[in-house]
Amino acid sequence: MRFDDDSESSNIEDRRGSGGGLPISGGIGVGTVVLALAAWYFGIDPSIVINGSRMLQDGQALQQAAGPVQESAEEKQSVHLVKVVLRDLEKTWAEQLPAQTGKPYVNPRLVLFRGATRTACGTGQTAMGPFYCPADQKVYIDLAFYDEMKRRFHAPGDFAQAYVIAHEVGHHLQNLLGISDRVHQAQQRASSKAQANALSVRLELQADCFAGVWAHHANKERHMLEAGDVEEAMRAATAIGDDALQQAAQGRVVPDSFTHGSSAQRTRWLQRGLQSGELGQCNTFKAEQL
Repeated sequence: MRFDDDSESSNIEDRRGSGGGLPISGGIGVGTVVLALAAWYFGIDPSIVINGSRMLQDGQALQQAAGPVQESAEEKQSVHLVKVVLRDLEKTWAEQLPAQTGKPYVNPRLVLFRGATRTACGTGQTAMGPFYCPADQKVYIDLAFYDEMKRRFHAPGDFAQAYVIAHEVGHHLQNLLGISDRVHQAQQRASSKAQANALSVRLELQADCFAGVWAHHANKERHMLEAGDVEEAMRAATAIGDDALQQAAQGRVVPDSFTHGSSAQRTRWLQRGLQSGELGQCNTFKAEQL
């Protein structure tokens, strides 16, 4: 992936050098992260996980032991990539959201953290994977997730990492457009867990499609994509499909429990956004077949 403009976003909160979140007994080991990441991608709703964590940690004080950030050369490179990608997303959506929807774009902030951190949705933890909190309009990520993408999910590459950020910013778009609120209300009226899950799938696939729309315009305007980049993103989308994760974790697939979509669905909607460049092509809620 190539950026002609290597400028970084200023909408970053780096909490890696502070306690930042609630103390977690025993800490979070890499093995725990691996298992919990799979659980996250089975589609556990962020608010449920976060609020559950907050309840478990109730009564413990937040510790803000601020200090210098100790980072490896690889992590430093990942931080730079995240900042550059976020800046490119800002440029793309500042132009494309008003042009395509008539709605103004408001930049989200992105929080880098380690272990756990406070959010307006409750306590965020490494084990939850990257997530977006609509209450504070912030994207949260522990860069350890990129290590898991490479080692466990076999989905390395800078564009695969960019896709993760673009997907979460896709949720920010849904928040700005009022889509998230409508889906949440519909889920509350759902007659079954399977029906609520199906709505979540459509929400997540739309965020994948929005990520593709960004890549389309970033490449058209700034020639961002290089050979193999699209394949990197498709491998990442395939690796974190609900069916792939369930098969790997439990040896069977339960479609009614999907909340993010199958591997085929995730790659299909990412590709749809990438090819069309149109937000209107991402209406998963009217699609008869996902």
